[in-house]
Formats: sequence, structure tokens, C-alpha cells
Amino acid sequence: MGLNLEWLRTFKSIYEQGSLTGAAQELFISQPGVSLHLNSLEAYTGYKLFDRSAKKLVPTERGKVIYNFIEEPLLKLESAEQLFHKSTKAGRATISIGMCFETFQYTLEKYIATLPFNVIIKFGDYPQMINDLDKGLLDLIITPQKGDQKNLEFKPFSKERIVLVADGKTDVKPLHTLLKKKDMKAAENWLREQLWYSTAADMEHLKRFWQLNFRHHMDFKPNYIVPNICSIVRCLSGGTGFSVVPDFLCTQEIESGAMKLVWEGEPAIENTLYFGTRKKTMYAGEIDQVQQIFTGEFRGPLLVNSNARRN
Repeated sequence: MGLNLEWLRTFKSIYEQGSLTGAAQELFISQPGVSLHLNSLEAYTGYKLFDRSAKKLVPTERGKVIYNFIEEPLLKLESAEQLFHKSTKAGRATISIGMCFETFQYTLEKYIATLPFNVIIKFGDYPQMINDLDKGLLDLIITPQKGDQKNLEFKPFSKERIVLVADGKTDVKPLHTLLKKKDMKAAENWLREQLWYSTAADMEHLKRFWQLNFRHHMDFKPNYIVPNICSIVRCLSGGTGFSVVPDFLCTQEIESGAMKLVWEGEPAIENTLYFGTRKKTMYAGEIDQVQQIFTGEFRGPLLVNSNARRN
């Protein structure tokens, strides 16, 4: 079997990027495809071309020799491709974004069809998203948590406040009277008698709110367990009940009167939201477009009131 030019192109990218993931992103091919090209080239030459360190592929002496030999010829070939294929339409870039489901529904979903590049959305827990970002599996994450990886940077862009909300019809004056009197035990008992909504995957907002304001763990179960926070907002907009949610997810419903902000708690629970990215990325332009959408959506009442999203 003869020497394949794509093996050399892939080898050059691995050498310059320092990882299989970086080469895969630069060449728009899968990581297994990069590994296959490297294994094929090593089998063809009969030499190991990289040693694996903790986080980087380090070229062997034989790898350095091959790189120095092929770098200039490959650059000339790439220049020839650009020269003779100027009229060819460039392929669409693909970026992968991690965030929680509710954030996607509230912000990005309505803009997806307008983006001039491909998008893959991944939902999950934030530590895993940060890990995937560091590995190159994600290009951008929306997160209230930060990692300490040297390869990553986290830029704050808004805040979220976790608040007690109710439907628009329920009379909450008795609760406000008790809170004004600082009668927290009576306020807690009043709230326990109400109908409560929570989500199947995450009751952390409600538990944390209860713990901070009433100084002990909640000792009751919500009446209705629904798939996600957006479901809670829809249910409260047309029904009766209480829940603890990030305020930005129900801003419109509160402004229209379909829901009401009942209590922000003492102390208020507030989280900073960050854009998480790698310091070096080939998708800076695409990522900036997505970030502009988020800053636009979170501008207005959320920033004025220091409000935002998920714990």
C-alpha cells in the first residue's frame, strides 16, 4: 500500500495542534479518523511518531524529522488548493455547545435556523460540560460554574436569581404579612399547605431555597413532578401553585400577570453566568455570534434586576 497524502496532512495537524482532538477540529474529521491516519502512517514508516504525555502528544525524533521534511511541501499544496478552488463554496463549520435544557429553550432555540453554521447542543451536568470543553468535545458552554483548567477561560455575562413564584391568581398577602412580621415558622407552615411543583431531574433550587430561608431541610414532597422548569412555568401560567425557579425563565409571564414573583428570599440566591471557551479555538467567529445572542437575550430586566440562570 502506498503513502497516502491525507496521512501526512493529518500528521502535520497533530504535530501543530499537539492532540488528536485539536487535529480533528482543524481538519473537520472525527477523532477516530485522525487516529486511523496516524496509525497507518506509523505502520507505513515503521516508526513511532509521537509519545503521549499527560495532556499532549509529543513528537519523537523521527516525528520531528518527518515534519521538517513535509511542512513546506504541504504548505505549497494547501496554497495551490486555495488558488485553484477559490470559487468552491466553503463547507459549513460545526460547533458544539453545552447548556441546560431550559437555557436552550429560553434563549437559543428560536435563533437556530438563522445561524450560518451547524450547531450541536448537548445537555448535562456542568462538571461534565467543563470536562468536555477541556477535551475539545464542546466549543462553548453556558454555565454558573467555573473550572480551573489552564486551557479554558470563563467570561461572566449575566446573573440569575433563584426566586419563589406562584400563579397569577393566588392571594399571597398572608405570606407577605408573616414575612413582614419575621414570623418564619408561620410563613413556612403557610407555604407547606400550598400546591408545589418541581422537576424530576433536579429539586436543588427548592431544597436550597428552603434550607437558606427556614434553616432546615424541606420535609415535604412537591405535589407535581414535571419534566423540566419550562413545564413548571407553563403549568403555573394556567393553573395554581408555587415553585422555586430561576427568575429569567418566567420574566414574560410575570410581566403579563400570568405568574407573580412572590419572594426573593433572605438572603437572595444569585448565580453568575459565564461563557466557557477554550483559549485557542478555530471557531472564534461562530462562538462570538452565539454569545451575542445570549447577551442580547439577557439584557434588559435580567441585568437591571441582577437576575439570571441555573445552579
